[in-house]
Amino acid sequence: MAIEFNTIQKEGLSVQIANAIRDAILEGRLASEERLPSEAELSERFGVSRSTVREALKRLAAQNLIRSERGSSGGAFVNRLTWDEAQDNLVTTTRLLIGMNNIPLEDAIEARFALETSALPLAAENRADQHLAAMAQEIARQRDKLTSDEEFCASDVAFHSAIAAATGNPLLSFQLAAAFEAMQPLMNMLVYRLRDRERIADLHETLASALETGDSAKAAAELDALAAYTKDLAAQRRKPRNG
Repeated sequence: MAIEFNTIQKEGLSVQIANAIRDAILEGRLASEERLPSEAELSERFGVSRSTVREALKRLAAQNLIRSERGSSGGAFVNRLTWDEAQDNLVTTTRLLIGMNNIPLEDAIEARFALETSALPLAAENRADQHLAAMAQEIARQRDKLTSDEEFCASDVAFHSAIAAATGNPLLSFQLAAAFEAMQPLMNMLVYRLRDRERIADLHETLASALETGDSAKAAAELDALAAYTKDLAAQRRKPRNG
């Protein structure tokens, strides 16, 4: 276990220790499932009390970076972060950033569609039958008159997540799916009273067809049309109501 911790200040010792261990994890100097030294060993190594080390470990556990196990073979272990956990964290952080910083809806729309546009060439090249089937299934849900607004929103996310998966790149798919999960529900919530569900389903269908034929330029044009429609809905929402 290699942890650099050269300077200790009297204030915020537990934070500094937690950051040192966190950096070691993020930089790969501490591997997944690796057992950390005991509280006594860490206390001696950092020259602090065991209570300070304990507080540092609590911070790391709260960040889901480590876990504690009991028993003779127990101790503190580096967690293995799953894709789902990482995506949940990214979705939550993105939503908080948008909500707490008053990000304009138009900026969120621009970012969300720019990200997806960049992925279309890979999706057109690597899409498989299961991806196309997933898109078709969501389009059918969107055309179903019994589909609620909440279900339509979930289907919208699932449709675009299928495009992300079609890229065949797990990191890109992860980033895109998290963006969809974070931003698409916000957009749907704000404009659902104005949108034409059939029009959105039509745009989704032509987009899926372009991906099926491997035409990334056509797919980009259809996604641009969807982005323009979404921006138009956002503009309509901002218009003052008469009376």
